[in-house]
Amino acid sequence: MKISELIEKSGRTLFTFEVLPPLKGGGFIEIQRTIEPLLEFAPSYINVTCHRTDVAYRKNDRGEMERYSFKKRPGSVGIAAAIKFKYNIEVVPHVICAGYTRDENEDILIDYNYLDMHNLLVLRGDRKRVDPVFIPEHGGHSHAIDLLRQVQNMNVGKYLDANIEKGVPTDFACGVAGYPECHVDASNDDEDLQHLKEKVDAGADYVVTQMFFDNSKYFDFVGRCRQAGIRVPIIPGIKPIATMSQVDVLPELFHLTLPSALEVELRKCKTNAEAKAVGTEWFIQQAKELKAANVPSIHVYTFGIPDNVAKMCKVVF
Repeated sequence: MKISELIEKSGRTLFTFEVLPPLKGGGFIEIQRTIEPLLEFAPSYINVTCHRTDVAYRKNDRGEMERYSFKKRPGSVGIAAAIKFKYNIEVVPHVICAGYTRDENEDILIDYNYLDMHNLLVLRGDRKRVDPVFIPEHGGHSHAIDLLRQVQNMNVGKYLDANIEKGVPTDFACGVAGYPECHVDASNDDEDLQHLKEKVDAGADYVVTQMFFDNSKYFDFVGRCRQAGIRVPIIPGIKPIATMSQVDVLPELFHLTLPSALEVELRKCKTNAEAKAVGTEWFIQQAKELKAANVPSIHVYTFGIPDNVAKMCKVVF
C-alpha cells in the first residue's frame, strides 16, 4: 500500500522509523537490535537509508598520499528486502543521486520492483566530505527532482535505453524531503519552498522533514507549504538526542538549531547518560505535542538506538 494511502486510511498518527544499514563488516543482527524492541508499537513502515561511495586519503607503500573510494554502509537493497520479508512490514528504501549514475539508479529501481517494494524516498544525498559543494557522478543526477522524474518515467514504462519501446511499467510511489529550517544549499526559505513545490508537482506523494527540535518550526513550515499550494501529507521527522557531543554535532551536520532551553539543559550534563535522559524527555514532549496536533505520522530517526524511542512510544502511542 502506498504511504499516502496508509496515512489516509489510518485516521490517526502513525509511528514510523528509520534504520541505517550496518557498517561494513557488520551483520543483520544490528538491524534486529533496532527493530525488534519497537515491533510492539506496530510501526506502519520502516525506512532504510542509502549511502554514497565516499573518498578519503591514505598513505601507500611508497609513503605517498593516495585517494581511495569506500562505502561505509553498503547493502541497502539487501537490508530492505530482509526487513520486508522477515517482519512483513512495509519498507521505504531511500534512493539517492549522490554517488550513483542514472543507469545505476535504474538498476536499483528494477531490483526494488522485482522485490515488490513500491514505496521510495527520493533524495539528492550528501556531498562528498572533500567537496565544498555537491558534485554529481558523471552521468548522474544533480537534484532529487531529476531522480524523481526518472522514477516517474519508469512508472509509464520509459527506461533509459531508447531501444526499449514497450518497457514494463513500475508502480513506485515517492516521498521527498522537506526542510523546516531550510536546505543548506538554498539561498533562502522561498527558494527552498519553490524547489519542494516543484518536486510535489513532479509526482511526490508526501514530504518527510529533516529532523528538528522546535515544533514551532514544523508548524510554521507546514503553514508556508499550504500557502504555496503543497497539499500532500507533511510528516515530521524527529530524533532523540543521546550523547553530550550531539549538542554541537547535530546542528553542524544537519544545519539546524537547538532551542535554547534544550541546549542549556544539555550543556549542564556531565555524562552521556544525563544527556540521554534530557534528550529523551524532550523527545517525548515533542512527540506528545505533534500527536495532539494530529500529524500524519511521527517519523523517528533512531540512529540505531531503540531504547529511548521505545520510551517515547510507551507514553505517546
